[in-house]
Amino acid sequence: MPTPRQQQELGVLLFVANRSMEQRAYDAVVAAGITDITVAQARVASRIGPDGTRVSDLAEQARVTKQTAAYLVDQLEAAGYVERLPDPTDRRARLVRLTDHARPAIEAAGAELVRILDEWADHVGEDRLSAMFETLRDLRELTDPWR
Repeated sequence: MPTPRQQQELGVLLFVANRSMEQRAYDAVVAAGITDITVAQARVASRIGPDGTRVSDLAEQARVTKQTAAYLVDQLEAAGYVERLPDPTDRRARLVRLTDHARPAIEAAGAELVRILDEWADHVGEDRLSAMFETLRDLRELTDPWR
């Protein structure tokens, strides 16, 4: 059983790894010449599912208010990165979906994530990285309400 110190440290370690991945992916987008997206906008956009996602869900996932998420989506929509569509499951709701204009940003971020995982595998070994993925996927059943 982990010690109390290890229990506290686990959350910090997961946060630091996630923050590093997020920042590097964002930096890769900027390096690709896409400079009209802020970190906050990218954080919300990265949570948009392939079939679209409601603003309220984006807000919850990004841990911002619904008003903040709506404002960021408005900015992304004005820049052409997202569109709003009717939700086929609820006529009152709308979904936010990425547009083709977002593809270069997605590709730049995705390529950087591949580089990051390659670095991590080189550093800790393929087996340990695979075990981490497997463990986190198993824990996702308990921790991710959006899975």
